[in-house]
Amino acid sequence: MSVLVYVENAEGKFKKSTFEVVSYAKAVAGLLNTDLIAISIGDVKQDELSTLGKYGASKVLDVKSDKLKTFVIQAYATVIAEAANKEGSDVLVLANSFSGKGLAPRIAVKLQAGLADSAVEVPKIENGSFMIKKTAFSGKAFASVELNSAKKVIALNPNSYQLTESAGEVKIEDYQPEIKESDLRITVIEVVRATDKIALPDAELVVSAGRGLKGSENWSIIEELADALGAATACSKPVSDAGWRPHEEHVGQTGIAVSPNLYIAVGISGAIQHLAGVSSSKTIVVINKDPEAPFFKVADYGIVGDAFEVVPKLTEAIKAYKSHS
Repeated sequence: MSVLVYVENAEGKFKKSTFEVVSYAKAVAGLLNTDLIAISIGDVKQDELSTLGKYGASKVLDVKSDKLKTFVIQAYATVIAEAANKEGSDVLVLANSFSGKGLAPRIAVKLQAGLADSAVEVPKIENGSFMIKKTAFSGKAFASVELNSAKKVIALNPNSYQLTESAGEVKIEDYQPEIKESDLRITVIEVVRATDKIALPDAELVVSAGRGLKGSENWSIIEELADALGAATACSKPVSDAGWRPHEEHVGQTGIAVSPNLYIAVGISGAIQHLAGVSSSKTIVVINKDPEAPFFKVADYGIVGDAFEVVPKLTEAIKAYKSHS
C-alpha cells in the first residue's frame, strides 16, 4: 500500500499549495508507515519535479500528453484514479483548489472511496478508520468526518498545513496511461492567468475592500497597503458587480473562498455571503467607520475609523517597520 498525492502545476511550475499538500500527504504516509508517490500531469520539467522529493515524495509519476496539456477534468480524474490502482494506493490526497473540488468527487466515485473535502488537519487513524477535521457550512464551522471505506480521498484546504521538508531521494518515472476519447468530450481552448499578481486562493495575506472606498479611483490606497505587506488584493461582490474591480478579485460565497493567515477588510460591512468566503482566515482585521458593522463581530482586531485616514497611516507604519527590520 502507498499514499498517492496529485500535484497541480501552473504553466509548468508548482505553487506553495502544491508543497503544502505534499507535506500533508507525507504526514499521512508516515502514520501509515508507507511510501508517498506523487502524480504530475502536464509539461513540468525534471528539475521542478525533483523538488517534490524535498517534501517527502519517493517517486513521481510524470504524465505528459498532448491531449492533457490543458486541464480536462474527466480525463484527469481517470488518469489519477488509474494511477492509484496501479500503485496500490488506498489513500489519495489532493488540494481543495478550484480544480481539486471538481476532481475529488469524481476520483472518489471511480475508486469507490470515501471522501473528505476541505480537510484542515492530519487524520486520526484507528483500526483503518480515518477521523478527519474539515470546514463546514462555507467555512463557518468545523466538522469531524469518519472514513471507514477501504479507499479514501482527502482534499486539503489551502493554507491549512505547514510546509515540512523531508530529506530523501525521488525517482521520476514516465507514466503513459491510456486516455479514453470519451473523457475528452469537453476541451479547454484557452487559459488566461493573471500572472502579475498573487493568486487569491494561495495568498497568505489578503487586503480586501468594499463600497466604503466609494469608487475605483480610490483603490490606490488598498494597492499600496497590499504592496507594503506583499499581499493579494480582493473585493466584495458589490464592488466587482459595479465594475470597480475585476471579478477574479471577488471573495465570498459566490466568489473565491480564501483562507489566508491575515485578511484585512476595509470598508466592508460583513454580509453573511462575504463572511462565508473568508471565515477560514486565521486572523481577520476590520477597518470600518461604522461601529455597528457586522464584520466586527467576527474580527480578531477592529479599527473604527475612516479608511481614507487609517489605511495610509497603516501603510506608512508598515513601511517604516520594514525599513528598520
